[in-house]
Amino acid sequence: MEFENRYSYRPDSTLASDLIRIRSLEAGIVLTAVLDSRALQLIKTQLLSHFPNSDKDCKAMPHTIKDAEIKDAHLIFNSIWNQLISTYGETNLSFPKEILWLNGAPGAGKGTHTRSIMEFRGLTAKPIVVSDLLQSPEARAIKDAGKLVGDREVSELVFKELLKPENKTGVVVDGYPRTKVQAECVKLLYNALTDLRVKYMGTEFNDLFRKPHFHIVVLFIDQNESVRRQLQRGQEIKDHNRKVEDSGMGEKQELRKTDTSEQAAIERYQTFRDLTYESLKSLREKFHYHFIETVGPFEEVRERMIKEMKYQSSMELDDATNDRLSCIPVADQLARHARQKLVGRLDGYEEHHTELFKEVVDLIRDYYMPIIERHVISGLASINSEHRIFENPLAIAMLIDIFSERGFNAMMDIHKVEVPIRVNADHTIECVSKRVYRTRITFPTKEIRRSR
Repeated sequence: MEFENRYSYRPDSTLASDLIRIRSLEAGIVLTAVLDSRALQLIKTQLLSHFPNSDKDCKAMPHTIKDAEIKDAHLIFNSIWNQLISTYGETNLSFPKEILWLNGAPGAGKGTHTRSIMEFRGLTAKPIVVSDLLQSPEARAIKDAGKLVGDREVSELVFKELLKPENKTGVVVDGYPRTKVQAECVKLLYNALTDLRVKYMGTEFNDLFRKPHFHIVVLFIDQNESVRRQLQRGQEIKDHNRKVEDSGMGEKQELRKTDTSEQAAIERYQTFRDLTYESLKSLREKFHYHFIETVGPFEEVRERMIKEMKYQSSMELDDATNDRLSCIPVADQLARHARQKLVGRLDGYEEHHTELFKEVVDLIRDYYMPIIERHVISGLASINSEHRIFENPLAIAMLIDIFSERGFNAMMDIHKVEVPIRVNADHTIECVSKRVYRTRITFPTKEIRRSR
């Protein structure tokens, strides 16, 4: 495998290096690919042989997730989803009716409060703990094969676990999602399950695909309390392990480095705050989001948790109501394929209505655009036209689509106006009707700096 000097390598730390980007510095082209870890290591070795200093450059880059990684999440999710369909069959992808995605600051008490959450929601399935999944035979097999357990692998492990029959009625998932990519995968999973619900409604598979209920549960404490609890837990584990050594009875507990070092505990909290919590916030607008502070006596925190979840539950639609409304797509579903449909319509205009399409384009260029340019600072232009081309409704559709493709928002109203043309001998006023096509056009604008 050969690489020219014009290419540079950057691993994505948030994806545990299961994605790479090869960027052409001359052409400005970015290639994103999902690779297994062996292929990734081979590419990195080859690149580093050409650029000995590039590894330093990689480490110096900030560990932030850019908007481009949202597209990477689609690649990851689609790969997993297609694999699940291939393995189980689409009609066997019966996920739990209710999933509570549980996360929290280090020391916030996820293990302590999980039972209270399960009791309130009536869940009996054992929680899916992601840290335990990473110790499972399947995860160890991934590691033994020389692969890294990145976002794709973690997401696949979680999704497969969710498909187990014992989780059918509902389950708590402890420790997922933790990254921006994983959070996007949760959104994509919800969309996929909603699509399956609509697809199989009224068929023999109707009961297998219920409306998905996703809840995001975040247990929170501040940094000082988190560090205190982590170190206290470390001391308690030390004391326990010492008793086991002295008595020869019992089993030792795992002692984390972050439970023995104040600096390590601080860094663990900051990782949660900067990566996990920021990722979870992106889910607030789509799902029921429970943000619960866990400082105080156990019963007080438990009551606070139940009150919060009762309030959010009161805003859930009944399944029958949801099914009644399911024939009307939600806004983000429409937006998913809006661009492809727009391009298809425009290509259709050019192919099947060439002359009319040309006339509308010319009209926009010669009449509309000069007016819009005079209103560029305000970002709003209201334009009246009496052009007879708009007597054809297809011309109106073309105008709106053309503006949309070019980044404008256009809306047209048709007004019928009576215009006097003469006064008759009997003093009546004779009028003719004409149509005025009023187009309201908005577009992004930037504030212009004013001189002082």
